[in-house]
Amino acid sequence: MAKSEKTGAVAELTSEFDSSSAAVLTEYRGLTVAQLKQLRVSLGGNAKFAVAKNTLTKIAANNAGITVLDGLLNGPTAIAFVKGDVVEAAKGLREFAKANPLLVIKGGVVDGKAMTPAEISKLADLESREVLLAKLAGALKAKQSQAAATFAALPTQMARLAEALRVKREEAGE
Repeated sequence: MAKSEKTGAVAELTSEFDSSSAAVLTEYRGLTVAQLKQLRVSLGGNAKFAVAKNTLTKIAANNAGITVLDGLLNGPTAIAFVKGDVVEAAKGLREFAKANPLLVIKGGVVDGKAMTPAEISKLADLESREVLLAKLAGALKAKQSQAAATFAALPTQMARLAEALRVKREEAGE
């Protein structure tokens, strides 16, 4: 690879690291081109799966301010640059790795924090962002409904209490 090609590759990788919310490093040894294509399709538009040389990846990661990946850059390494929902991408990688055991998740970085393969698997167990937001909205709506019911019950209870007092006074006055 010529020096200008290496410089271009490092610049491209650096921009991918900068624009991604997460990067997951995998070992792809033994996977066919068709399987890699299938993996890219399964990740959808949420992540970009790229194969790059370890030395160039290390330089690009350091240029982007990410130094936690240095220990993971050994052997054939491919990177999933996640631009959207990290949970969805983690699920896609985990499901593909279950179906194709030759794909090994080495680790990664999410918002500048190093992640182990176990942590990435736990991340894949989470609900998607949309589901979590829907659950939060439902919980907030339920609390508002409970508050409205409580506030509506106060005048009703006050009216019943006043009526009970009126009836008691009438009985006592007779």
